[in-house]
Amino acid sequence: MNLSLSQAALSTRIGIVLLLTLAADFLLFRQPLGISLFIFASLVAAAVIALHPRSPYPGSLLVKLAIAGAAVMPLAENVSPLSAAVSTIGLSVFALSISARLRSGSTNVLRLVAGFLVTIPFSLLHDIPRLRKLTRTDKGVRFASLAAWTLTVALGGVFITLFGIANPVIGYWISLIDLRAILELLDIWRLAFWLIVIGLVWGFLRPRLPRWSRRYVSSTVGTATPDQDGRPATTLQQAIFGTAAILRALVVFNLLFAVQTVLDGAYLWGGVELPAGMTYATYAHRGAYALIVTALLAAVFVLAALRPGSPTSADRRVRSLVYLWSAQNVVLVISSILRLDLYVGIYSLTYWRVAAFIWMGLVAMGIVLIVARIMLDKSNEWLLGANMLTLSAVLYTCCFVNFAAIIAHYNVTHSREMSGEGSELDWSYLQSLGPAAIPAIDLAYKRSNSMGADMTASFWARWREADRFRIDQQNWRAWSFRNHRLARHLGQPLLPTMNAPR
Repeated sequence: MNLSLSQAALSTRIGIVLLLTLAADFLLFRQPLGISLFIFASLVAAAVIALHPRSPYPGSLLVKLAIAGAAVMPLAENVSPLSAAVSTIGLSVFALSISARLRSGSTNVLRLVAGFLVTIPFSLLHDIPRLRKLTRTDKGVRFASLAAWTLTVALGGVFITLFGIANPVIGYWISLIDLRAILELLDIWRLAFWLIVIGLVWGFLRPRLPRWSRRYVSSTVGTATPDQDGRPATTLQQAIFGTAAILRALVVFNLLFAVQTVLDGAYLWGGVELPAGMTYATYAHRGAYALIVTALLAAVFVLAALRPGSPTSADRRVRSLVYLWSAQNVVLVISSILRLDLYVGIYSLTYWRVAAFIWMGLVAMGIVLIVARIMLDKSNEWLLGANMLTLSAVLYTCCFVNFAAIIAHYNVTHSREMSGEGSELDWSYLQSLGPAAIPAIDLAYKRSNSMGADMTASFWARWREADRFRIDQQNWRAWSFRNHRLARHLGQPLLPTMNAPR
């Protein structure tokens, strides 16, 4: 790229960054986060597309817009740490792709995206010397002219002030200017917000990668060196991960896992009575997370033992035992999910328990992908890419799931007050879920015959939460699809004859 093109590109980026900063000030600064963050992210994506019209990214403009829209769509459903993180990573992948800085391969994608996210805050600092050179060239006359206006504006302000003192009419006009309001607009927090936005937006519009992220570090599996007789020398790695050692380990591990599977089948599914003093809740809680750790260790062992191209990977006996053990691991994860389900049925649902369900499903899928890698004779790079794709799909889907509403509805419908079984409804935790729990609280009120002290306090808290929600929704920036659905619910009276308490 020659100097003139570089100057034009930098000049364009400066203008777009300033416009995006003004948009961020209007949409985000001291405003509720909702559709406003989706609009700003969409503007950033549109700016990236505009600055790379001839990018090697495959597809037409509509395809680019569709991919960028998919990256920011979680913010339209709801603004949360998860949706913000997913959209940030999606925009990072999109910006690197459209600027021809993203390489194929899951390892490369991980390294480059991580490097890009680390570099974003420092991208502008790196380009400041280039901006200074720009003002010294012929193309930078406009910037020098702007700088020359500094003296004119400063002295002009002094002259206007003196004229205001000397001329009552000018003094009256000056008195109409509300300097306090102008200074309030330029408070320290707004300036800090502008600097942060400028730095972040510049990083997306001019993607950079640190040097360490550009290097590809490949690891090779060491081979045994021959001894004096010309035969391969037995290394420590061969002794531990040799075919004979792997066979013995797999036989023992399959037997151990079979015992665990039989016990779970007897106690959890067969209805066998537990030992004295042990409840199903204790049995479920003690094993749910430990079994997941066991399955993860088993997966690591399989990956280490059956490296692509190793002798153990080609042995049919080893592969058969690995398939059997992997199947037992999947059953082990299913048993963990059943244990957690029993525990939730007794002690209700929480965010952490929902996350545990999702995590267990990902572990099961990871084991299945390991088996697929062995059967299809794929590389570990393929396995990493498949797991990344699975994790990305799950996290992206979670952005559109209202977990707070699901938890609240489950706890209400499965509580002792509603179903006659399970635990008593934890009204404090229900309130902590925020406005999303309002429909579940309304359901509890409709189905209850009497209101206890906790329910009465929670119901009054419900009205206060609803009032705060309505006030926030008066600002269009707070709109989102999820908030829209809740607003429609609040538009319906709880009971035909009931009004909000005064």
